[in-house]
This record gives sequence, structure tokens and C-alpha cells, in this order.
Amino acid sequence: MLDYLAIGHIAQDITPNGIRLGGTVAYAALTAHALGLRTGVVTAAAPGAVTDGLERLTLHCLPSPRSTTFENKYGPNGRTQTLHAQAGPLTFDSVPAEWRAAPIVHLAPIAREVDADLANRFSSALVCLTPQGWMRQWDGAGRVSKSKWESAESALKSATATVISIEDVSGDRDLIEHWAGIANIFVVTEGGNGATVFQRGSRYHVPAPAVAEVDATGAGDIFAASFFVRFWQTRNVLESARFAVALASDSITRVGIDGVPKQDSISNTQY
Repeated sequence: MLDYLAIGHIAQDITPNGIRLGGTVAYAALTAHALGLRTGVVTAAAPGAVTDGLERLTLHCLPSPRSTTFENKYGPNGRTQTLHAQAGPLTFDSVPAEWRAAPIVHLAPIAREVDADLANRFSSALVCLTPQGWMRQWDGAGRVSKSKWESAESALKSATATVISIEDVSGDRDLIEHWAGIANIFVVTEGGNGATVFQRGSRYHVPAPAVAEVDATGAGDIFAASFFVRFWQTRNVLESARFAVALASDSITRVGIDGVPKQDSISNTQY
């Protein structure tokens, strides 16, 4: 039996130092595991994909000719992201029957791979969304850009909690307000400015502590999983946001997947 089920592609991230494990499910599931939950991942990837660190999780990996592969390049005009390859789609049938009763279900698309209808298929679960991958499109060369989230209203109504970053919507405050008015719980992460939580007409801002940033990769995913787990445990959005901000802030002092919370940082977290 699982406590936390994450659904989405693991990513193969091309870096100057070689291929590195990425993807929301990797960071989020490892965070849930670090927080003591029995954690499983439904994903798809090619044989031989880099999965370093995921051996401590229960992994249901559907075979695919390719693994979802991203490359980020940084220049004077900001980041250029390229999708070089994409693994197969993930549907309700991709989920093992014995996992469908997990109390937390995290839908974590990175490249439109997760069937949006899954938000309606786990009626007894805390359904949690990080919809970034439903808000991306790419051209014939794989160049990634932002797109409209077509299933937003239906998914937001069905989900218990949704987490996005301010960058996902290019800082569009009107869109944030609109989505927050539909969602049950809606959280916007704002990097060094912390996070804002919306719930039933109320909003709470949680500032982030000042830390020396080394690598912010995965921080939003670590925030999301920490928030979802803490909310499942407490049903308190403000406490959950404070906890998540603390762990996400700590994560950026380390590189890549090493940013996943360590036991000592969890135990010593001040929030």
C-alpha cells in the first residue's frame, strides 16, 4: 500500500556535465519518501534511463522507445529550453490497480504526458497538481514555450491542491486570481519571495529565509511535495506552506537531486 503516488515522466536532463536525472516526479517522490511516506512513481522511460536515487522508491516504469529529455541553455535573453525526446503517455490504465487507493495522488506532468482526466479519477484521494507540463508547447525543433492550460477549470475544481510557480504564468496576476477563485487550494511559489496560498477567498503570504543559493533546480517540486504531505497530515494550509518554504529554501543550498531534504534538515526545520 502506498501513501504517496506520483504520476509523470522522469526526465533526462542534458547538462555540461552529462545526463542528470530530472522531472517533477523524481524530486517530489524522493521528498515524500524522505518525509517518511511509502512512495510510488508511475512513469515511462527507455531502458537504460538515468534513475540514480530512485531505487529507494517503488517505481512502475512503462517501457518506451525514448525517455523524455530536456536541455536548458542560458544566454543574455534568459533560458532556452529544448525537448529532444518524449516518452509515452500516462493514463489511468498505466496505474497499477493496487496503487489506485493511495491517499495522496500527485499529478506531475512535464511535457503533456499525463492524461488530464486523471484529476477526476481518484475520488477518495487528496488529488494534488503541479500543472507546469500542461502549460508547455514545443515546435518542430523541440523549442519549448508557454501555452494555455486547456483543462485548467476542470482540473482545478477536481483537485484538492494545486501548486504553480509565478514563472509558469509569466507573472500574470489576473490569471492567478482567476485560477485561485476556482481552485480549492491554490499555491503560487515566488522563488526568493516565498509563496502565496489561496483558500476559499483568503490568502496567506509566507516569506522565504535568506540563503546562499547554489542550485534552484527542483526547489518548486520539493516545495510542492512538502506542502502536499504536510497538508495531508495537518489539514492546515499555513503550517504546510511554512514547512514547504523552509525545506525548499534549504534545498537550493545543494546541487540537483541532492537538494532533496535530508533527515537532519527535516528534523531541524524552523517554520
